[in-house]
Amino acid sequence: MAATSTASEQAQAARTENDHAHLDPAAQLVSGAYQRGEYDAPVQTRSERPHSFEPADFGEPTGREVNWKHTPVARVRPLFAVAEGGQGGDGVQYAISDERFVLPPLAAGTAPRGEVFRPEDLVSAVAWQGSTQALHLRVPQGEELAAPLTVSITGSDAHARADAHLVIEAEANSQATVVLEHTGSAQYAQNVEIIVREGARLTVVSVQDWDGDAVHVAAHQAVVHKDASLRHFVVSFGGDLVRVNPNVRLAGAGSHADVYGVGFCDAGQHLESQVFVHHEGPSTRADVLYKTALQGTDAHTVWIGDVLIGRDAVDTDSYEANRNLALTPGTHADSIPNLEIEIGDIRGAGHASATGRFDDEQLFYLQARGISEAEARRLVVLGFLSEVIQRIGIPKLETELIAHIEAELADEITAAPVGVTA
Repeated sequence: MAATSTASEQAQAARTENDHAHLDPAAQLVSGAYQRGEYDAPVQTRSERPHSFEPADFGEPTGREVNWKHTPVARVRPLFAVAEGGQGGDGVQYAISDERFVLPPLAAGTAPRGEVFRPEDLVSAVAWQGSTQALHLRVPQGEELAAPLTVSITGSDAHARADAHLVIEAEANSQATVVLEHTGSAQYAQNVEIIVREGARLTVVSVQDWDGDAVHVAAHQAVVHKDASLRHFVVSFGGDLVRVNPNVRLAGAGSHADVYGVGFCDAGQHLESQVFVHHEGPSTRADVLYKTALQGTDAHTVWIGDVLIGRDAVDTDSYEANRNLALTPGTHADSIPNLEIEIGDIRGAGHASATGRFDDEQLFYLQARGISEAEARRLVVLGFLSEVIQRIGIPKLETELIAHIEAELADEITAAPVGVTA
């Protein structure tokens, strides 16, 4: 009998070991449960994801993990280790339009660095460790910036590695727009930590206009305090692989966020955003809208929208939407909205997702008025993407982005799209 019991225990131990071998490495961090043999299932929701400042705690992604399964991991692998040489590597150069708002760089453990940011995947932990000195931008209390504060980030070449941590801080009752412009080529791991103090109004625009061989993986994490607002834009055109994941905590009563994205994805390109909006405080509001046009074989976009309405977030109003327009055959769009609600006393919450080809009725309407098919298609795409671009509120930048879309459309295959997958 004893021998039978021992064999059974050994079999169970083997099954347990085999099960754990297939767990998301990030899930194994939760409260040390995996190490104690108490963890039963991988993390499924965004709010449960673990955090660590140590890259080794996450393990290297395989593509089976919930937050990596839509990403071509092999193309991201150069960012799985801290960059060598210099402070965070020497792969990019920075230029700032107004040095008055640049404070001394922040080492790890120096406030306000780390006030908000907690790495939730391997690349963000690598960027934290690799960036020994974080760029710190601060808008003083009560000050209103008339012109955008622009940070130009230029990559030197496709094989150059760089890690970065940026802290953008809007003090109480201030108002400003910060634009991050990414150009050139690099393998770039980036963290952006955004702090919006009480009553402040901050707009952050991240423009990815890289060369076609760049790899850029970024985690943006923000906290919005009482009666403050954040407008956050992700604009992605260039790059081989661009993954920018915004995470916004509406912590203060009456805070709100507009979280917007727009992109044009070409053949073989991968554009991705995993958005997380956490309603913590009462009477908070959020509006999420991402739009992307896809053109060319193996153009691939990923949008995952997670919204959590916490147990203290009474009188909350939240909505998220993702729209994808496929212009040619062979494109692929993954669109996954998720909503968690922990309280019943809310004003409203909803989500929507749609992926499809041109609206035949729109094309017919325009062609019936003497407009050529190519021009009709151009007008439809511009109208589709301009809804987000026109919300940026910087005329010069909006004009440049519209011109970029026009250039992309000049290469468009004008045949009617078929074989669209979503």
